[in-house]
Amino acid sequence: MGMEMKEAVAEKIQTQGYGEGIQRSEESGTGTKRIRESEEGNREPKDDAEKNLRARKIEDLQKELKENGDDSHERTETGESEGLKTERSKKQRKLDDSGVLYSVEDNPPWHLCILLGFQHYVTAVGDIISVPLMLAEYFCMDQDVVGISELIGTILFVSGLATLLQSTLGVRLPIVQGGTVTFVIPTIAILLQPQWECPYVTARNQYGPSLNITEVGLPEVGSDEHREMWMSRIREIQGAIIVASLFQVLTGASGILTYMLKYIGPLCIVPIITLTGISLFPAGSKMASGHWWIAVLTMFLITLFSQYMKRIEIPCFCTKDRVAFFTLFPVLLGVMTSFIVCVILTATDVLPSDQSKWGHLARTDTNIHVLKESKWFRFPYPGQWGLPTVSTVGVFGMLAGVIAAMIESIGDYYACARLAGAPPPPLHAVNRGVFTEGIACVLAGVWGSGNGTTSYAENIGVLGITKVGSRRVVQIGGLMMLILGCFGKFAALFTLIPTPVIGGMFMITFGMVTAVGLSNLQYIDLNSPRNLFILGVSLFFGLSLPMWIAENDVINTGNDIIDQLLSVLLSTSMFVGGLVGFILDNTISGTDEERGIHSWRQAPLTVKSEPSLANNDLYNFPYVQLYLDKIKLFNYVPVCPRFLAKPVIADNIYVDEDIQEITE
Repeated sequence: MGMEMKEAVAEKIQTQGYGEGIQRSEESGTGTKRIRESEEGNREPKDDAEKNLRARKIEDLQKELKENGDDSHERTETGESEGLKTERSKKQRKLDDSGVLYSVEDNPPWHLCILLGFQHYVTAVGDIISVPLMLAEYFCMDQDVVGISELIGTILFVSGLATLLQSTLGVRLPIVQGGTVTFVIPTIAILLQPQWECPYVTARNQYGPSLNITEVGLPEVGSDEHREMWMSRIREIQGAIIVASLFQVLTGASGILTYMLKYIGPLCIVPIITLTGISLFPAGSKMASGHWWIAVLTMFLITLFSQYMKRIEIPCFCTKDRVAFFTLFPVLLGVMTSFIVCVILTATDVLPSDQSKWGHLARTDTNIHVLKESKWFRFPYPGQWGLPTVSTVGVFGMLAGVIAAMIESIGDYYACARLAGAPPPPLHAVNRGVFTEGIACVLAGVWGSGNGTTSYAENIGVLGITKVGSRRVVQIGGLMMLILGCFGKFAALFTLIPTPVIGGMFMITFGMVTAVGLSNLQYIDLNSPRNLFILGVSLFFGLSLPMWIAENDVINTGNDIIDQLLSVLLSTSMFVGGLVGFILDNTISGTDEERGIHSWRQAPLTVKSEPSLANNDLYNFPYVQLYLDKIKLFNYVPVCPRFLAKPVIADNIYVDEDIQEITE
């Protein structure tokens, strides 16, 4: 804090006439303590007892000044003192179930960062690699396992790159980015057009899956002719993703969302986040149904480690402290333990080897061919499949996926902030998050991952289970994705994790996402019939309409592009429920207190979290924010932290619009 600021504070305290002696006042939401010693306290002490008492008081004052970040302390990238940050980290890690062990700006020890980052990698990798495995048939890759492993490596590399961009320069929350089913739906719709019909699929449907493909005059699987066939389809999807994602880039850069978010409250966010978790239950259920006992075992282990053994601490080999090991790594421990059980059951042939029998999907050798055929090292590079192609139908069809992913990600930002012990993201952070996600989708199209990127709800669920919301952990997880995406053998190794194990994990993580959405109801008046009406209609209709749209081909406007656009949007639960909640909440009369607007924005943290954590500085740009603040032009850039802020009245000093206090 500069000299001018200290003088302003001192003058303010003096003019308000605080009493004599040592006075302290705490301002809610700022964590700032003002301490003053009166003239009476400056007299000479009478005896040794008074000397000792005064020495202790001075020591306490010095300690409090040190904790609140005096000028002598080294500043971090967001302007917070290292002394305050360290003390805050120690206190926060002692919080009970309502808090977090490590908040967004805390940095766990390097060994924990690596393990926690690897846990995020394991959590996301199943969903990431499921996208290319799901699309391989539509890309006409047939049984080209080498091509599939290359596509897996590419999407892992791009997901890691997107995660690093989003957590470092984007919304700056510990949020993982990766391939998404939202882009799969329009991709399939595009590739089902007559010009992209796959002759390999047609031949195998006609003559059986064991057909020797060369007998019907088709190129051998994996040959140059066959590779060109499936690469041409990926190039079509690449062009569609690149052009459609520019809409998301412009949306974030222009600040359109700034004006929309002014009308968004808990009754709009609750359906988006809640339906995000609920709508994913078919994916979790389908994976778990391969072997329910293995899925239940995975659920039991994650629950055991995260809930029943959370207070057990064990000595760490690289530090003198004891670590809550089971609280930090419940997902990783649960998945790895279930995987080992599946390995044993596979080796002893307890699980059936016949693909037609129930339980076969729990075997660990079902995808062993991918591990054998993949390369040791391959660096994905832009344009590796050739120059992307663009078509009108492809672009507008993919635009529906972009819009749905963008809306879903906005809800994920708020869910992630809540579980990470951070305040809700301000307008500029949401703008920058959407902008960065659009850039990441463009890069995904340039690299040719066959898919876009979006925020991962399952990894947000991991934050709630582990209570570790450190940004650094997710950055390390993203770096692992980027590096390991270049090692084909390692990327293929995770294809050996049986789908029932992944399904059991999804049961827990998707459930956490659903619960986080419902937790936002604490800010609204649940005794209000208005709020109950909006909540019930948005959730029920958000589930009902998409289910009916998916089961019935009823949208026929006469225009294929509009049909695809409406089909994708209206079959997305979080879009329908969020839209209904948004319309009803802003058209049915109700006070801001009843709607929970003020309490939701001003009290983002749990009751037992420290007020010093509610600091929007964590959303600032790293290292350069102090320089950007001095340039007034950036007050009008929607992705900059001072967007729509009041003018600067001194270096690093602004006027808070809500409390009209001088704050740093």
